[in-house]
Amino acid sequence: MTSIATSPARPGLRDRVDAFSKLGKLAFFDYYLSALVVWTLLPAAVRANIRTPIVLAVISLGWVGVVVATVTFDDVTGFRDGSDQFNYDPAQGTKRNRARKPLLDGRVTAREAVRFGWIATLWGAAWLASAFAIAPRRPAWAIGLTIWVIVTSVQYSYGLKLSYRGGQELLMLVNTGLTVLIPYALLAGKISGTAVAQSCLFGFFSLLVPVYSNMNDIAGDRSAGRRNLATLLAPRYYRGVVAALTGAEFGVVIAAACAGYLAAWFPIALLPVVVLRVRQMRAGLSQGDPLTARRIGIRAHRLGVVLLLAANLIAIA
Repeated sequence: MTSIATSPARPGLRDRVDAFSKLGKLAFFDYYLSALVVWTLLPAAVRANIRTPIVLAVISLGWVGVVVATVTFDDVTGFRDGSDQFNYDPAQGTKRNRARKPLLDGRVTAREAVRFGWIATLWGAAWLASAFAIAPRRPAWAIGLTIWVIVTSVQYSYGLKLSYRGGQELLMLVNTGLTVLIPYALLAGKISGTAVAQSCLFGFFSLLVPVYSNMNDIAGDRSAGRRNLATLLAPRYYRGVVAALTGAEFGVVIAAACAGYLAAWFPIALLPVVVLRVRQMRAGLSQGDPLTARRIGIRAHRLGVVLLLAANLIAIA
């Protein structure tokens, strides 16, 4: 009797699309909510202009490309240095979804992922350039900061590996905040204290998710040589930094309200976020459950954006 060797079936188109969408973290839409924040910040006449939603849509497509490239290259590096294999151990169960790392189960190869990352980079750069081409204003500093976002995001965990060299938290805060400030400048033609305050706030919304993930990933990140605050500081000092960042988030709101950049009632409008932050700190800093704290952080981000949108529209009205 002769045996017939069979090769494994190639994944279908649907499976391939699913794998690459997970590689690009397309289900994590929080970064792209910045367009809605910008729209509610604009004066009524600018919001009513037909060009405004077009510019916001085009620049959002650019941000999608930049973010997809960033997380794709981050996964490539994490796969190659073994940190993702360690940090996404199946023993962590439902709190850490290994299916979001298609490199780990072989659905995407490292070579395919690198190619996908560069395609996403070109996609992002092309759409961002298009947004500048059709925007009513093109301040030089906004062009420079957009180039900064593209270059530093692609180099976040690839090439220069900025997130491995102490730049992780700063880049997360600054680059995410710029997704609000840059499109606002393109449409309003200037910056305002209100736009700066809400850019900072949007950056904190984003930052207060991974700072808890990093608590869970200390061992894997240290083995890979990743130098961020979590791996560089003793645990009690890092918990202090996270608590300080949490306080700084609401401090931005208080300071902006005192300076007149936000309405005096803005801190009250954002109190539900403060409640979630207290729960987040209790889970991550007191109970030693950083992955639950991370999930609370995602909810706080989304709730914070909803409250910002409502408060901005009320303030303008």
